[in-house]
Amino acid sequence: MFALNIRDGMLDRLAIGLSGLCLVHCLATSIALALLASAGALLSPHIHEAGLFLAILLGIVALGKGIAEHGYMMPAAVGGFGIGIMAGALSLPHGGMEIVYTILGVSVLALGHDLNRRAVN
Repeated sequence: MFALNIRDGMLDRLAIGLSGLCLVHCLATSIALALLASAGALLSPHIHEAGLFLAILLGIVALGKGIAEHGYMMPAAVGGFGIGIMAGALSLPHGGMEIVYTILGVSVLALGHDLNRRAVN
Protein backbone atom coordinates (compact mmCIF):
# COMPACT_ATOMS: atom_id res chain seq x y z
CA MET A 1 0.00 0.00 0.00
CA PHE A 2 1.04 3.54 -0.51
CA ALA A 3 0.71 6.27 2.06
CA LEU A 4 -1.02 9.51 1.19
CA ASN A 5 0.01 12.55 3.16
CA ILE A 6 -3.33 14.33 2.82
CA ARG A 7 -5.21 16.05 5.64
CA ASP A 8 -8.12 14.12 7.12
CA GLY A 9 -11.26 14.69 5.13
CA MET A 10 -9.50 16.58 2.32
CA LEU A 11 -10.34 13.96 -0.32
CA ASP A 12 -13.96 13.88 0.81
CA ARG A 13 -14.19 17.67 0.65
CA LEU A 14 -12.74 17.55 -2.86
CA ALA A 15 -15.23 14.84 -3.84
CA ILE A 16 -18.15 16.83 -2.40
CA GLY A 17 -16.97 19.83 -4.42
CA LEU A 18 -16.81 17.68 -7.57
CA SER A 19 -20.34 16.44 -6.83
CA GLY A 20 -21.47 20.05 -6.50
CA LEU A 21 -19.91 20.91 -9.86
CA CYS A 22 -21.71 17.95 -11.41
CA LEU A 23 -24.98 19.14 -9.91
CA VAL A 24 -24.42 22.65 -11.26
CA HIS A 25 -23.60 21.17 -14.68
CA CYS A 26 -26.81 19.12 -14.71
CA LEU A 27 -28.97 22.05 -13.66
CA ALA A 28 -27.25 24.46 -16.05
CA THR A 29 -27.72 22.03 -18.91
CA SER A 30 -31.40 21.63 -18.08
CA ILE A 31 -31.89 25.39 -18.03
CA ALA A 32 -29.91 25.79 -21.26
CA LEU A 33 -32.06 23.11 -22.89
CA ALA A 34 -35.19 24.92 -21.83
CA LEU A 35 -33.88 28.16 -23.36
CA LEU A 36 -32.08 26.80 -26.41
CA ALA A 37 -32.72 23.97 -28.83
CA SER A 38 -29.08 22.86 -28.48
CA ALA A 39 -26.52 23.41 -25.74
CA GLY A 40 -23.52 22.17 -27.74
CA ALA A 41 -20.59 20.74 -25.78
CA LEU A 42 -22.51 20.67 -22.49
CA LEU A 43 -24.52 17.76 -23.85
CA SER A 44 -21.53 15.73 -24.95
CA PRO A 45 -21.62 12.18 -23.54
CA HIS A 46 -17.85 12.47 -23.08
CA ILE A 47 -18.35 15.03 -20.30
CA HIS A 48 -20.65 12.63 -18.46
CA GLU A 49 -18.31 9.68 -18.94
CA ALA A 50 -15.31 11.70 -17.74
CA GLY A 51 -17.29 12.95 -14.73
CA LEU A 52 -18.32 9.40 -13.84
CA PHE A 53 -14.71 8.23 -14.18
CA LEU A 54 -13.55 11.00 -11.82
CA ALA A 55 -16.38 10.21 -9.37
CA ILE A 56 -15.45 6.52 -9.32
CA LEU A 57 -11.73 7.20 -8.97
CA LEU A 58 -12.13 9.81 -6.24
CA GLY A 59 -14.79 7.70 -4.52
CA ILE A 60 -12.52 4.65 -4.39
CA VAL A 61 -9.61 6.65 -2.99
CA ALA A 62 -11.52 8.84 -0.50
CA LEU A 63 -14.07 6.29 0.71
CA GLY A 64 -11.49 3.50 0.79
CA LYS A 65 -9.14 5.70 2.81
CA GLY A 66 -12.03 6.36 5.20
CA ILE A 67 -12.64 2.63 5.72
CA ALA A 68 -8.95 2.18 6.50
CA GLU A 69 -8.99 5.05 9.00
CA HIS A 70 -12.28 4.62 10.85
CA GLY A 71 -13.45 1.15 9.78
CA TYR A 72 -17.05 2.12 8.97
CA MET A 73 -18.51 0.62 5.79
CA MET A 74 -21.69 2.72 5.69
CA PRO A 75 -20.14 5.83 4.04
CA ALA A 76 -18.59 3.67 1.30
CA ALA A 77 -21.84 1.77 0.78
CA VAL A 78 -23.84 4.99 0.45
CA GLY A 79 -21.23 6.51 -1.88
CA GLY A 80 -21.08 3.34 -3.98
CA PHE A 81 -24.86 3.36 -4.30
CA GLY A 82 -24.68 6.96 -5.57
CA ILE A 83 -22.01 6.01 -8.12
CA GLY A 84 -24.23 3.11 -9.23
CA ILE A 85 -27.17 5.45 -9.78
CA MET A 86 -24.94 7.78 -11.79
CA ALA A 87 -23.62 4.89 -13.89
CA GLY A 88 -27.16 3.69 -14.52
CA ALA A 89 -28.14 7.18 -15.65
CA LEU A 90 -25.59 6.93 -18.47
CA SER A 91 -27.65 4.12 -20.00
CA LEU A 92 -30.78 6.29 -20.25
CA PRO A 93 -31.63 8.47 -23.26
CA HIS A 94 -30.09 11.92 -22.94
CA GLY A 95 -32.26 14.48 -21.12
CA GLY A 96 -35.34 14.02 -18.93
CA MET A 97 -34.91 11.07 -16.60
CA GLU A 98 -31.16 10.89 -17.18
CA ILE A 99 -30.82 14.29 -15.55
CA VAL A 100 -33.09 13.31 -12.65
CA TYR A 101 -31.14 10.11 -11.94
CA THR A 102 -27.79 11.84 -12.32
CA ILE A 103 -28.78 14.52 -9.81
CA LEU A 104 -30.07 11.83 -7.44
CA GLY A 105 -26.84 9.83 -7.80
CA VAL A 106 -24.64 12.88 -7.27
CA SER A 107 -26.60 13.80 -4.15
CA VAL A 108 -26.31 10.29 -2.69
CA LEU A 109 -22.59 10.19 -3.50
CA ALA A 110 -22.06 13.57 -1.81
CA LEU A 111 -23.93 12.23 1.25
CA GLY A 112 -21.56 9.24 1.35
CA HIS A 113 -18.54 11.54 1.24
CA ASP A 114 -20.04 13.75 3.96
CA LEU A 115 -20.66 10.70 6.17
CA ASN A 116 -17.08 9.60 5.54
CA ARG A 117 -15.71 13.03 6.39
CA ARG A 118 -17.71 13.16 9.62
CA ALA A 119 -16.60 9.66 10.65
CA VAL A 120 -12.92 10.58 10.24
CA ASN A 121 -13.20 13.78 12.30
